Amino acid sequence: MKVKICGVTTPADALLAVDLGADFIGLNFYRPSPRWIDVGEAAAIRRAVGDRARAVGIFVNPTREELEAVGRRVGLDFLQFSGDESPKLVAEFSDRAIRVRRVGGAPARDAAIPDEDCWAILIDRAHDRLYGGSGESWDYAAAADLASSPVAGGRPRRVFIAGGVHPGNVAQVAAAVPGAYAVDTCSGVEASPGFKDRVKLERLFANLAQGAAR
Repeated sequence: MKVKICGVTTPADALLAVDLGADFIGLNFYRPSPRWIDVGEAAAIRRAVGDRARAVGIFVNPTREELEAVGRRVGLDFLQFSGDESPKLVAEFSDRAIRVRRVGGAPARDAAIPDEDCWAILIDRAHDRLYGGSGESWDYAAAADLASSPVAGGRPRRVFIAGGVHPGNVAQVAAAVPGAYAVDTCSGVEASPGFKDRVKLERLFANLAQGAAR
């Protein structure tokens, strides 16, 4: 199972995450977020990481022009749509779009938007006021059927599982959704908003590996 470390704000944190095994680094371009970074900072992180991990830009209700400009300047591999974007906009970037679906409890099969509209979906726990996850856990096992069901053409559906993932439960999350493509964590490995904690990151990867070996 792959790992996405989201809300990375410094090259040092990005390199630490990649050294430990992160496959994806999330760079937040939603200005109200405490993890927001500007394009210049994001480009520096991307350069530091190189091709060792994929860079994911986190956006909330962006314009097409913003997506293209930021993606080009930073060198983003994927675009995460975390707002109320129209299916038409998402479809324009379908080969590298990660579409967020938030759930109040258990996700239903219809949490996925049409398969052809995105590269992957990310299921997160909803927040009652803000865009982005709540950092709270939910019934991860309820996503198992969705994650294991193929999309049109028979290829596996890529599902990222987010929301309350931390070192203490990452192995259980992976076991609960064995068909998931990746786990996604942000606040669960932080010392403070936007700054990662080395010990928590080390424990996250160690516990995930130990769970997979059982």
